[in-house]
Amino acid sequence: MPIHAQEIEELIRAAFPEASITITDLAGDGNHYAAEVIDASFKGMNRVQQQRAVYAALKGKMEGSNGDLHALALTTKAPD
Repeated sequence: MPIHAQEIEELIRAAFPEASITITDLAGDGNHYAAEVIDASFKGMNRVQQQRAVYAALKGKMEGSNGDLHALALTTKAPD
């Protein structure tokens, strides 16, 4: 079942309420998205730690072949 960009943003926003979040549907199919998440809490974290935090916020939506979200190209960073 496809997932909507709004649902992805809501899941991420619940964990990062002050973040700047941009979600893009890459293929128009509701399964392949890109997300950019910019949040002050990422300061001092390496990129892997940042991305793990965002994936944790997705609460299993990407897990296995039964996940609602098939692919997410993720960009994370702390604000400049």
